[in-house]
Amino acid sequence: MSKIAPDDVQVDNTLDAKGLSCPMPLLKTKKEMGKLSAGQVLEVLGTDPGSRNDLPGWCEKSGHEFLGEKEDDGFIRFYIKKG
Repeated sequence: MSKIAPDDVQVDNTLDAKGLSCPMPLLKTKKEMGKLSAGQVLEVLGTDPGSRNDLPGWCEKSGHEFLGEKEDDGFIRFYIKKG
């Protein structure tokens, strides 16, 4: 079951990965996370259903917190807090 992001997430940066397929959304997310400070939140906009598994799994391995996701019109918003 997908974790639903809270409504009051404060986003520090947004990565548009719409239209990209695996592994590009994850690779771009990794690069973008490198620019953030600990505690900052990255919003990833994606259309690849694989990201629903890839991003939470990667967060677990890399020490970041997967805050959840939200369905939008034709894409998904993912929220990741830098560890």
